Amino acid sequence: MPITQSAKKAIRGSLRKKAFNDRRMRVMKEIIKKIEKIAKTDKKEALKMISSAFAIIDKAAKGGVIKKNNAARKKSRLSRITK
Repeated sequence: MPITQSAKKAIRGSLRKKAFNDRRMRVMKEIIKKIEKIAKTDKKEALKMISSAFAIIDKAAKGGVIKKNNAARKKSRLSRITK
């Protein structure tokens, strides 16, 4: 348990950041799974959704939720399955 006031404040801040990061991660995973599922049946529909997925992945990378190379790998795999 934190004792000092600054440690308590740091915990509050880290919980806010964790909630934000978890939300970004969940949205990113959901759209990736949705595209992977749709790509099995309808490639054109998946291709329409890919730009929004790229934007979400880029925002996660920009915010530090995932690393740059991780984002590049996810985008590459999505573009490969939609072709």
